[in-house]
Amino acid sequence: MTSQTVLRLVGISKAFGPVKALTNVNFTISRGEVVGLVGHNGAGKSTLVNVMMDNLRVDSGHMEIGANAEIRCVFQELSLCANLDVVENARLVHRGLKGPGWRRRAAQMMRACLDEIFPDNDIDVGARLSQLPIGQRQMVEVARAFSELDKPLAMVILDEPTSALGEKATRQFLDYVGKTARRGVSIVIITHRLNEIYAVSDEIVVMKDGTVVAQAPSSDLPKERLVALMGGNGAPRRQRQERAGNTDNAIMVTVPGAVEAVARKGEIIGFTGLDGHGQREALLAIQLEGRGTEVPTSFVAGDRQSDGVLPVWTIAENLTISCLGAIRRGLFLSHATEQTFAEDRRQRIGIRARDINQRLTELSGGNQQKVLLARALAAPAPIVLLDDPMRGVDVGTKAEFYRIIREEADAGRTFVWFSTEVEELENCDRVYVFREGQPVHCIDHQSLSQEAIIAASFQS
Repeated sequence: MTSQTVLRLVGISKAFGPVKALTNVNFTISRGEVVGLVGHNGAGKSTLVNVMMDNLRVDSGHMEIGANAEIRCVFQELSLCANLDVVENARLVHRGLKGPGWRRRAAQMMRACLDEIFPDNDIDVGARLSQLPIGQRQMVEVARAFSELDKPLAMVILDEPTSALGEKATRQFLDYVGKTARRGVSIVIITHRLNEIYAVSDEIVVMKDGTVVAQAPSSDLPKERLVALMGGNGAPRRQRQERAGNTDNAIMVTVPGAVEAVARKGEIIGFTGLDGHGQREALLAIQLEGRGTEVPTSFVAGDRQSDGVLPVWTIAENLTISCLGAIRRGLFLSHATEQTFAEDRRQRIGIRARDINQRLTELSGGNQQKVLLARALAAPAPIVLLDDPMRGVDVGTKAEFYRIIREEADAGRTFVWFSTEVEELENCDRVYVFREGQPVHCIDHQSLSQEAIIAASFQS
């Protein structure tokens, strides 16, 4: 490692169970260099950031850091404490702020740093973070990361640092990044806004499926080539099976945005784009809007352990909770009707279990997910919302899911399906790409490709 090298990763590999998050990653950043780190969802960027911050123990490889190098990070999910004020949050990363007068020194440091990065920011450094709007909270997070007390800053990692900033603040921030790099601080910037990558980066590192697939000077990597490198490997994708469709044109769902997302009766529409850009919030808004109306919704969660499974209940109980009216006889629920109903659904969906009175948590993950799908379809709801429901599901089970969803749509049900996987979205009539909280682009199924999704996700 040379005297100019701030950080070097050699042969880094990291797996979470069977999932390989990083495979033989090599990465070097030198003093005063700005490196743009890009890649689509699941490329391994967040895992790599955690490795660089020494928050994860790697399976193989090693990391070399310059002597006494001070490395900070601006996290995509803000790391500030909402119940503390600005100066108290500064003290969390500056242990030298202690003794009499520490608040005054912290306030001076944060005030100076905020004013240098974001002139005319109008932030009260004595205010509690929970009282500040999201844009100002992000400014505080950035200023804290770049602030210096008794140890010079060597490197800052910026993970989506401008996601809550307006145009003016973003321009101020990018100018500051350039000035900071010129005085010798190294910067790693991660953002879906490719114009920002090209505005400040000397080098661009492209990740895909946990590996570095390209590293080149930004001037040698045209945007079209960059988008292609982040996309699929060019393998031919399976042709979408055409559906008979439903001739009813009744609009069941609308989501406002730069492009209005519309779902009609019997349609399957997809929500996609970079994760965290409002797709789940849109699903939850649709669900909330349907409560207490004549057009209710049912929901299939991808995180089944947190949002779907009732762990101490049986398969039958988990499945029928959404349709108690169908198993009621008079004033009471009928156990016999519940058993018959649940067994019929088990066979129809293909749930592999000893019997329907088996505890749900005894099933495989794929079969647990089938129960959640069966529960959603058992509900008397014309709209079914799918929140990345294939997470952790094997290929065979996915194929069964696709078949069931197409059959239900042909029978008149409307599906709104959030996924970032092209294979899943091929089942949709059209797909809406979300960016910054709203649908911004519509892709029909004939034009659907990983490249088209990435291009729409990263457009300026």
